[in-house]
Amino acid sequence: MAVKFLSLACIRNESRHGDLSPRPHYPSMPKYPKGLSSDQEKNMEGSEAIALFSVIGMTCSACAGSVEKAVKRLPGIIEAAVDVLNNRAQVTFYSTFVNEETIRETIEDVGFQATLIKEEMNEKATQVCRICIKGMTCTSCSTTVESALQVIPGVQKAQVALATEEAEVHYDPKIVSYNQFLQTIEDTGFEGILISTGEDRSKIQLKIDGVRTDNSMRMIENSLQALPGVQNIDLDIGLQKFSLSYKPDLTGPRNFIRVIESTGSGRYKAVIFPEGGGRDVHRQEEIKQYYRSFLWSLVFTIPVFLTSMVLMYIPGIKHGLDTKVVNMLTIGELLRWILSTPVQFIIGRRFYTGSYKALRHGSANMDVLIALGTNAAYFYSVYSVLRAASSPTFKATDFFETSSMLISFILLGKYLEVLAKGKTSEAIAKLMDLAPGTATLLTLDDEGNVINEEEIDSRLIQKNDIIKIIPGAKVASDGFVIWGQSYVNESMITGESRPVAKRKGDTVIGGTVNDNGVLHIKATRVGSESALSQIVRLVESAQMAKAPVQKFADRISKFFVPLVIFLSFSTWLAWFLSGKLNGYPKSWIPSSMDSFQLALQFGISVMVIACPCALGLATPTAVMVGTGVGASQGILIKGGQALESAHKVNCIVFDKTGTLTIGKPVVVNTRLLKNMVLRDFYELAAAAEANSEHPLAKAIVEYAKKFREDGENLVWPEARDFDSITGHGVKAVVRNKEIIVGNKSLMLDQKITIPVDAEEILAETEGLAQTGILVAMDGEVVGVLAISDPLKPSAHEVISILKSMNVESIMVTGDNWGTANSIAKEVGIDTVIAEAKPEHKAKKVKELQASGCTVAMVGDGINDSPALVAADVGMAIGAGTDIAIEAADIVLMKSNLEDVITAIDLSRKTFSRIRLNYIWALGYNLLGIPIAAGALFPSTGFRLPPWIAGAAMAASSVSVVCCSLLLKYYRRPKKLDTLEIGGITVE
Repeated sequence: MAVKFLSLACIRNESRHGDLSPRPHYPSMPKYPKGLSSDQEKNMEGSEAIALFSVIGMTCSACAGSVEKAVKRLPGIIEAAVDVLNNRAQVTFYSTFVNEETIRETIEDVGFQATLIKEEMNEKATQVCRICIKGMTCTSCSTTVESALQVIPGVQKAQVALATEEAEVHYDPKIVSYNQFLQTIEDTGFEGILISTGEDRSKIQLKIDGVRTDNSMRMIENSLQALPGVQNIDLDIGLQKFSLSYKPDLTGPRNFIRVIESTGSGRYKAVIFPEGGGRDVHRQEEIKQYYRSFLWSLVFTIPVFLTSMVLMYIPGIKHGLDTKVVNMLTIGELLRWILSTPVQFIIGRRFYTGSYKALRHGSANMDVLIALGTNAAYFYSVYSVLRAASSPTFKATDFFETSSMLISFILLGKYLEVLAKGKTSEAIAKLMDLAPGTATLLTLDDEGNVINEEEIDSRLIQKNDIIKIIPGAKVASDGFVIWGQSYVNESMITGESRPVAKRKGDTVIGGTVNDNGVLHIKATRVGSESALSQIVRLVESAQMAKAPVQKFADRISKFFVPLVIFLSFSTWLAWFLSGKLNGYPKSWIPSSMDSFQLALQFGISVMVIACPCALGLATPTAVMVGTGVGASQGILIKGGQALESAHKVNCIVFDKTGTLTIGKPVVVNTRLLKNMVLRDFYELAAAAEANSEHPLAKAIVEYAKKFREDGENLVWPEARDFDSITGHGVKAVVRNKEIIVGNKSLMLDQKITIPVDAEEILAETEGLAQTGILVAMDGEVVGVLAISDPLKPSAHEVISILKSMNVESIMVTGDNWGTANSIAKEVGIDTVIAEAKPEHKAKKVKELQASGCTVAMVGDGINDSPALVAADVGMAIGAGTDIAIEAADIVLMKSNLEDVITAIDLSRKTFSRIRLNYIWALGYNLLGIPIAAGALFPSTGFRLPPWIAGAAMAASSVSVVCCSLLLKYYRRPKKLDTLEIGGITVE
């Protein structure tokens, strides 16, 4: 299954991006910069690269827009995507025109701190792909495969080992895809199973204690480089840190620590650097900074507020505050000036630096509005106070409380916003927390007896280690059971609530919980290869991806701030001129103000109430929470694009085998048309089918084993000239007989006459919703097999619920019409396409799309690749822990059909939340700005002070994030709970 899912990934890439390479391609962009000669374009082949940067200091979508704008101005930039939530920027560029350092410097010129994330983006031009090859019997076979692989463009070296039945291919991923290797192996007559692509090498970071000189670090580096299996070492002398890439088959972290600690007479100590902690550390530090700034602002703002709003109404204190210092300057005004100055220029410094950096590059963000608003209030107050100090008659009116309270409330809002944004990515933190901190490592003697137990850090587990799992403990690594039996709770990974029985030979997943028995497991996938790591990477990737609806907010943010500044100035001017020209009664002006001051308050209120941040946060926060919730329920959604497409789905195309049915077909009846021993009949049929991976072929081979007496030592007769006809069956020569096993179409194509008896048996079989398989020997049909693949118990109810959701269900299968119609009738599907080859399934999907349907294809990924690619949303069902999680738009990790409904319902709930966020964010600005401008003042006398407007602005961002966070309480449709109560949900 792994290979087929990965094939899907590559086919999807080819279909949507125009080539087979795994790099992104943007159809709207020219392939190369304009003005190049053909020779220059030729030299640029393969120069496309991707760089990922950590960008610290961004606060809103306007910040992200300024970074994106600056980077795109550079020559050779193909695309730039900035994620303000995760403080990251991903840039696709031509390395012949620009490099990572130039991009990093450009980001820093905009005013943000940028760091290249080498650990995630440092990919070598050459990757190594390993493939297990089934069916090789001699050196001639391995030579044939090796020669076929070697001639593929982009392959630098190919080696095929007959003893290990493996191929190792060194290739350039920009030119060729591993999917082509699998196809080539299949074309030469063998089966290829992908082991690894070389894209995700095992990596680890080690911090060294006790190092005093650079020479010591170099000495340790040389010692590590000498270890077999070490591929690359990055040295950070300042942090005394090593980043190592290695082959887990040959070495591992314990070997590195052992070498380091044995170097230099044992005075060096090595510890594992926390993985992925950088982002969390930054988030926590940002939270602390806002919290500290808010507390310090309160220290100064509360006295300012008290002296201007409260103490002025207490007679004794009022007299003291009104005491003159110089001319008309009072003690109260002087105190407010002194106390508000640190808030304005020290605590509020971040707004000045942020606005300067934005304006310097021709853009405007939230900081610009805050700086303008607070400066207007502060410097007018300074002017008023200085004029009072120099005049014996001028009575000052200051707005020091406006600027200081405004900054305090904005800092409070930012603190709450960062706190809430941190919670949107809790899904990843929870997934990472599933891995246990320690593991019990066993040492075995040659006879398999345990001679030592040692508790180690689980990150030190190496491939092929033997790990002991006690009852109640978490499984420390992916692997398989070599001793013991128990039940394992896999709900935290797959979402499946029922414990799964495990015994010798069964696979286990790291992070799951052992229930009752003791297990000894052999580690097979560690570090970045583990299922948990793959799921974490997928969820991280999904949360980084922008949904198309986000473009709406991006367009608005480009002109939002300039428009607000214009509206603010217009508001001030309108009220000021109206006051000067007696456009409104003098009674409207509060006793403590004049017309200029009233106009200034209205202008400042408009400037600080407008909030572009809420618009920018509306989509990404909901997508982050939605994908996280999906992952916790065993539904892996690949980003905003998949979510947006899924919520529009109104037609679902189901595959039959393994999707609507359980996917484990069994032979239920055998009818021989010629006199022959049943054992001989199955001996020949199984020999022909043994080389096929089709579920029906496996069912025939499994049933044939019942007629053998040699137990597990099964060797079928040699099948020569084997040929697999996709969607029809197989043919081979066994014991000098031409054996053909397949459906009716295959027999007709081979010019084999089907007897009337066989026709009747086929009709009877199909009427029972079973699949009829014909077996022909030397051009004559000799038997008919009836194979049954039971329906999943919940299939009928799921189709019924989809109908109630106005989603049409269609079944497309390669099986015969009789069986297909019987199955469809049983589950309640009206539209059926049978005897369909893979390309016919894709054609049907495209026809539905042409008719205006938004189509989801649900399949097990084995024969459904073209259709899954063609569909608006490809859903892979039953992928489990396989590396296939990288392939589809949505991966349903359990085999439950109910999760199709959950995925669609979750996407609909997420997008209703996004719409609600947009309604709130737009509605807030559309209502708040007119009120702040004084629209209600003439009729009601209601005026919105600037500090309250600032508090409302801060609250709007927090409310949008909190609205998205409510998705964390998502519950799947109640109709699905009744299926479980009825006891019909299958594992």
